[in-house]
This record gives sequence, C-alpha cells and structure tokens, in this order.
Amino acid sequence: MEARIERVASPGDADAPEANAWIVGDDEEVIVIDPGRDDQAVLAAVGDREILAVICTHGHATHVAAAPAVAARDEAPVALHPRDRLVWREAHRDGDPDIDIEDGGIFEVADVSLEVIHAPGHSPGSVCLYSEELQAVLAGDVVMASGPVPHHHEYPDFPAQLSAIGEHLLTLPGPTRVLPGHGEETTVSAAQKRFDSWVTAGPVHLPADPD
Repeated sequence: MEARIERVASPGDADAPEANAWIVGDDEEVIVIDPGRDDQAVLAAVGDREILAVICTHGHATHVAAAPAVAARDEAPVALHPRDRLVWREAHRDGDPDIDIEDGGIFEVADVSLEVIHAPGHSPGSVCLYSEELQAVLAGDVVMASGPVPHHHEYPDFPAQLSAIGEHLLTLPGPTRVLPGHGEETTVSAAQKRFDSWVTAGPVHLPADPD
C-alpha cells in the first residue's frame, strides 16, 4: 500500500481564505497536518485509518483549531514547535500540544518519512515538513504560490521569512511539490523563478491575506 498525500479544504475566516488540511499515509495509517477548523471533514477523509499524529506547521487558529478533536479520536499526539505555543494558546487556552518538534526531527508514516524544517518568519515556530520519498514539502504558511504568506494583513518578520524560504525550501530539488496552507500547490522550481521578485517587492500585501 503506497503512501500518498490528500488535501481537505478547511473553512477560513474574515482574515483568511479557505485553508488546506493535509493527510499523509496509506490505506492503514495516516498523519494529519494542519487540520484547520473542521474536525468532521478531516475525520471523514481519514475514514477508518489510524491517526498516528497530528502535526501543526504553526500555531495560528485557522490551522490548529480542530487539532485536539482530530487527535482525540485515536488518542494520537499533537505536535507543534515550542516557539509557537503562545499563539497556540490563543485558540486553545486549556491544554498544550503533546510533542515539541524541532528542526531535523523525523516523523514516519506508512513507508515514508517527514523531516521537520524550522522556517520562522510567519511565526516564530513555523515549520515545513519534507518527504523525499513523496517529493513534496508541506509548507504551512511559510510560502504559497503567490509568495510569502502574511498574517492578519502584515508580515511579522519578512526578512526572516524570506531567509527561511531561500535557505530551506529553494534548496530542495526543483520538481518538489510545495503544498501550502492556503491556495493551490506549486513547485520549488516555480518558487525559485519568482523569489527575486518577492525580495524586490518587499512586504507588500497579497490580494488575499491568509492567516
């Protein structure tokens, strides 16, 4: 049973368009990434497969609101970088994530691995998850097809976010699929071609400001 990546649409809010929840695994077991706000939609997509973990690429509510409910079904742990615990508590006042993830950490599901890449800027604890076997990187809100992702109409640390993109994402193989927290997927090679324009433009507002 070959591992694959599935997308589930999650409702946004006034400041954020529809978000992407991701399911990585096979017909037996999965890891859920950024479950968003709709636990029922995610659990319906998971079906009767075992949830091994719920990983949050960062702590903003648009991406983590449903994390405890999704994880609770199979008593799976919730994982988050410790530098995003403060923003996590804006959505979840009671209870912290179960696992502190760090740069270089590895999660395994089915026959593939997910490597944690700490990529701060959008938030202090933002991470990406890279699977060499699946030729994909789950980018959270580090970058989307149109460029670096703002938070509530601004960039908390635009230079750090650009550095994270340049140092950690654009160094991956060109054909690697970039699966963002909002919008359609792109590739590393497409992002490489646009990177200089993002640097030149500076922290401009995107047409739609994801959370």
